[in-house]
Amino acid sequence: MEKENGSFNFKSPLLFFVIVWSIIWKGIALWHAARNKQLPWFLSLLIVNTVGLVEIVYLIFFRKDRKLDE
Repeated sequence: MEKENGSFNFKSPLLFFVIVWSIIWKGIALWHAARNKQLPWFLSLLIVNTVGLVEIVYLIFFRKDRKLDE
């Protein structure tokens, strides 16, 4: 990111991409955690910002498969 007068340039395409990327993964992970009634995961995903990394790990390894429960 480029600096202008000692502050970050918030019009950077990279910053916009990171924000959109994070919001998409956070939304998907929060939806699955709420649907599966996994309150500790929901709260941790809601509070911690990791640019989608924890959200992806949750979705791959810790999400309950709804088809197995039915």
